[in-house]
Amino acid sequence: MSNPYAAFVGIDLGSESHQLCVIDAQGNILGREHIEHSGAALAQMLTRLSDLTGAAAPESIAVALEAPRGAVIDVLLERGYATFSINPKQLDRFRDRYSVAGAKDDSRDAYVLANSLRTDLPHYRLLKPDHPLIVRLRELSRAEDALKQDWRRGANQLWSFLQRYFPGLLRLSPAADEMWLFELLEKTQGLPSQAVRWSRKRWDALLQSHRIQRFSAEQLQQQLQQPLLLAAGVELALAEQVLLLLPRLRLLHQQLSDLAKRIDLVLEEMAQQKNFPEHRSVQILRSIPGVGRVFTATVFSEATAPLLERDYHGLRALAGIAPVTQQSGKTKIVSMRRACNGRLRNAVLHAANIHVQKDARAKQTYARLRAQGNSHARALRGAADRLLDLICILLRSHQRYDPQRRLCPIAVA
Repeated sequence: MSNPYAAFVGIDLGSESHQLCVIDAQGNILGREHIEHSGAALAQMLTRLSDLTGAAAPESIAVALEAPRGAVIDVLLERGYATFSINPKQLDRFRDRYSVAGAKDDSRDAYVLANSLRTDLPHYRLLKPDHPLIVRLRELSRAEDALKQDWRRGANQLWSFLQRYFPGLLRLSPAADEMWLFELLEKTQGLPSQAVRWSRKRWDALLQSHRIQRFSAEQLQQQLQQPLLLAAGVELALAEQVLLLLPRLRLLHQQLSDLAKRIDLVLEEMAQQKNFPEHRSVQILRSIPGVGRVFTATVFSEATAPLLERDYHGLRALAGIAPVTQQSGKTKIVSMRRACNGRLRNAVLHAANIHVQKDARAKQTYARLRAQGNSHARALRGAADRLLDLICILLRSHQRYDPQRRLCPIAVA
């Protein structure tokens, strides 16, 4: 067995310190190190690596870690080390080679990483430094997802409070996440007794300022005419909780709006900047119906390698669209893939749902799958699979989406 690397390094990452093990091409241990997580310690780690490997070139040293990114990985990639990543579940299987009893410690994990990289190099994924625009887009996209979770959590809390003492408002704003609702609660101090005293003119002004047309001021006023009969002090206590919650919701709403604008600007810069290698890919992706800001940002953030390589099978597996087959003897079970990137799966399914509505060929595919007895979720995954295939085809051919070439073939009786 030939191997292109002169030495192999396994690093078991921790929050405050890391364990490092270095072996040569024959599997002999050259040294072990305990590294603190600090700038000075990481610089010292590079010096120790050079000493233990006989000042070998960084390109000839392979480093294995469990995480695909982090401060340690950034330092190694910047210095030119061949850095590899592996899934923790796969590492757990490699660990069984060295301890049947299942013993585990950081030092042993570092050795398992190094030695398994030496013997099973194809099972590891080579990491490459990302373009600064992609790094920025990834951080903004993940921050937007985190804010959305906080926003939904806060809106659910507001819904819970209103459901206890102000349920009439929830009939007009079922999700309790609209700006007109926030303004109404702030101006009435969250009290139904004050909302009842409002004149028709004030209701009209409120709805007009927020451009609400799905219900009238009269309908809104009618919903507030019959408040709940609560014990003394309960309404005031709940209204106080609502007023404490509203500033947080307004701040989250503003931050989400700012993040969306920043992501749009980054995508626009990626599409227009000629020295960005994938500027054409951004234009192609955004030309496809259903593929918008969220999908483009997520696929560049979470599936950079398969997207740049136009790897259709890698994309569908990472997004959880490719099914999993379990076959043994006469038994064969095909099920949905659970091990995938959750953010990418949500973005792909959301884009496929809109793509089915706007693309005639995708709509035909979805209808055919439904006619075969598949559920909506299974048919949508099928449409998402075709969407990923279309994306890879367009990226390979450097062509934008052309609706004329996607016309449905005429069905022959």
